[in-house]
Amino acid sequence: MYAIVEIAGQQFKVEAGKKIFVHRLEAEEGKKIDFDQVLLIEEDGNITIGEPTIKDAHVEGLVLDHMRGDKVIVFKKKRKKGYRIKNGHRQNFTQVEIISINGKGSLKKAVTKKAEVKAEENPAAEETVKVKKTAAKKTAEPKTKAPAKKATEKKTAEKKPAAKKAPKAKK
Repeated sequence: MYAIVEIAGQQFKVEAGKKIFVHRLEAEEGKKIDFDQVLLIEEDGNITIGEPTIKDAHVEGLVLDHMRGDKVIVFKKKRKKGYRIKNGHRQNFTQVEIISINGKGSLKKAVTKKAEVKAEENPAAEETVKVKKTAAKKTAEPKTKAPAKKATEKKTAEKKPAAKKAPKAKK
């Protein structure tokens, strides 16, 4: 089972028991955090996708540590101009261990229930939609492309300059 969660503006694929590094969070070490912006949950081959998030779904995590990443050196230079700038940067991170993924209301069930209700209300409408889709697929023909060689030959013929004359010999 895994989930895709949005944490601090970035999306992470998380699984129970895994440790991830996210941008610095305002939580103390040892505290539990709930992430409620769950975008996708995969459970036993069933995938639930949110629109944009899944309602009543959350991921629980435990803050393990606050740390800093490796130093990144940014060096800019323009040759022959005497322009050189050297900057360094270290990003602050929080290490989070994922405790559990709780997906309480499944979106797939809601979608299938809506489809069943529509089918019960007007079964003929659903059949006409299916017929229209299959008819559109059968009538669609593949597009053919014009040969590319002819177009390039015209362009090259227009771009060629006139032949140069050989210089005359002096007497």
